[in-house]
Amino acid sequence: MDIKKLQEDLKDIYNHRFKSIDKRVIDAIEKVQTSGVDLPSLNLHEMKALSSTILDIETKKLHDEVELLLAKQEKLNIELDKKLEDLQDVKYGVFNAIESHIKDTDTLTLSKLHQIKLQSVDIFDLLSEMVESAIITALEKSKDSEALDLINEVIKDITYEAIKEGSLNTIRVRKILSTILSSAIDLAEASPNQAKDILDSTLKGMRSGLTHAIDRFKQRLAFTPIEAKHILIEDYDTIMEDLNQTDTLFLQVVQTQANESSTTINKLLVELNQKMHYDLEELVNISKEAAGIMKERFSNFAKTAVKKADTALKSQKTKEAKEMGIQAWGVAKVALGNAIKSAKNIIDKR
Repeated sequence: MDIKKLQEDLKDIYNHRFKSIDKRVIDAIEKVQTSGVDLPSLNLHEMKALSSTILDIETKKLHDEVELLLAKQEKLNIELDKKLEDLQDVKYGVFNAIESHIKDTDTLTLSKLHQIKLQSVDIFDLLSEMVESAIITALEKSKDSEALDLINEVIKDITYEAIKEGSLNTIRVRKILSTILSSAIDLAEASPNQAKDILDSTLKGMRSGLTHAIDRFKQRLAFTPIEAKHILIEDYDTIMEDLNQTDTLFLQVVQTQANESSTTINKLLVELNQKMHYDLEELVNISKEAAGIMKERFSNFAKTAVKKADTALKSQKTKEAKEMGIQAWGVAKVALGNAIKSAKNIIDKR
């Protein structure tokens, strides 16, 4: 059978005047059968040509409309990204202008301004810049062996400060770890002779920082205010699940970044990730302890605690505490100011 002729015949005889798609398709098939095409005798290739041709005819208009919308969407995405960059630039400009009128010795005012800035700008963009600056400073101001220990220590502080004040949900923690590791990978790419050391120290620092943050969460469970407990219990199932798979989350972050990197970096990260399997015992133990305490304290009394919290939330006396609880447990706010101070202190001591 001449498939090309079959396709051309279908295009010529196709009747678009029928309102029903069934009638249009059946009419076309009946016409090609009248012209000598025997459907039962068609092989797979010929049947595919027939059905594909009808499909192309029927979907052409919609396909063109989709292509047009995709082109518009791409243009809008480009414009949106540009506007978001402009928005961040304006925010930085405003804070930089305010900061220029504050004396360097007025640390209290600067601290307040920096806290507001951290809540207003793209925190992950700031996190990325901070990691890059910290690693570069460590490499420039220290000897080789000291630099690696310093990178480990600084990344631990940054990871801890970034995670500790917000929710422990997987999405947020994964984003923080991915941002930190991605910045380290960029520097490793630019410094191939130091790539393995940079990545190894960064991973160790991330692991220690995450472990420290979860340990802090475990310690704070006993002193969580009732308003924060209300939020914690509402997210009980999610946090419990996340605490029982922190090691898997950590390894997945490394593997994902490896898959998105160059061949050289991929090989290094895969090698380091395999070794890391044997070094996550402390993280696993701390996470299980936190999950155990949380289960012991909240699982059997969740409904009662929620009722108590609801009653407390209605009290004018606890209005301020409520706002603090929501801020501490419900918002992914990162207090990086302490990490910056810690990093500088460590570097200065060296």
